[in-house]
Amino acid sequence: MNLLNNDETEDQALHHDATPTITEPIPPTQPLTLHSIFIGKDGLRAGWSLLIFVALFAVMIYGANRIGHKFYPPSPKEADPSADMAPLRGFISELVPLLVTLLVTWIMSKIERRPNSVYGLGDGRTFAHFFAGLAWGITCLTLLILTLWKAGLLVFNGRLLLGSNIFKYGAIWLAGFFLVGMLEEYLTRGYLQYTLTRGLAGFYRWAFKTRHSVALGFWTSAVIFSIVFFVGHTRNPGESPIGLLSVFLAGMVFCFSLWRTGSLWWAIGLHTSWDWGQSFLYGVADSGLMIQHRLLAAHPVGKPILSGGTTGPEGSIFIVGILALIILIILFTLPQSRYGRASTAFEQPTS
Repeated sequence: MNLLNNDETEDQALHHDATPTITEPIPPTQPLTLHSIFIGKDGLRAGWSLLIFVALFAVMIYGANRIGHKFYPPSPKEADPSADMAPLRGFISELVPLLVTLLVTWIMSKIERRPNSVYGLGDGRTFAHFFAGLAWGITCLTLLILTLWKAGLLVFNGRLLLGSNIFKYGAIWLAGFFLVGMLEEYLTRGYLQYTLTRGLAGFYRWAFKTRHSVALGFWTSAVIFSIVFFVGHTRNPGESPIGLLSVFLAGMVFCFSLWRTGSLWWAIGLHTSWDWGQSFLYGVADSGLMIQHRLLAAHPVGKPILSGGTTGPEGSIFIVGILALIILIILFTLPQSRYGRASTAFEQPTS
């Protein structure tokens, strides 16, 4: 009898011990799911980062434009996109969006807890890369101008500036085109290029299990933002199909220098001196735009596909050869670094 009771007690105890395991409620997974939607292995997911960046940039630019138009309304002449650009108009149109880009990028670096230097301006050889880009930009442009001039496709009409005005406006426009180079490179190939690369690299790594995920992500991003660069130039008066093609190809070339060095400074240097050389030094159109107070007066002659027409030298088919030369210059003069070296987003798994 006691044995029976003991067996019953044991059965009840076993049943009692097992019951909580079976009937214990499963913890809700919703918080973990929501967390994983927004946060990945490398912090805030790239898609959300891009949306936040674009939203902040749009709001700040809108506010800056409203304030600017209130205190400094553009005159009818300044509002005309076909008019020669004045120095003050050029400075304002580049400085305001550059400051917004720098501010929004800094905010995103704090949100993501990532060093701001990783977005392209952190470079142990900043001055060397920048001045090398300056030198190669004016050299390659001069080669293109010389080709057009010798072929009878470009005619110089004379000098427009004399004496101290040469140095005055030369310095003013050099500073102005430095802002152009900074803005266009940092906006399209800084935070946005880095973050889209980060997201696409993760996708390629997940989808294809490839050790080349970073390269695939980077060059997919390069194509996307070179198209954005292309679209941004379509509003320029005087642009042409060859000119727009050269804008896209130039974007890819700039990306190659970024991939090669991990830095934007070489591209900023080349961009600065190229635009300055076209607009001020040689007095030709730069993507269909002309500036006031340029050194020389010049005009194209012959078929636009050869001379560049109203687009300027960038609209000439000869630009393709110059861009190929710049690729070789990057390949043989820039030491290879690792793109995104300051972030774990681009660390490849060891196994």
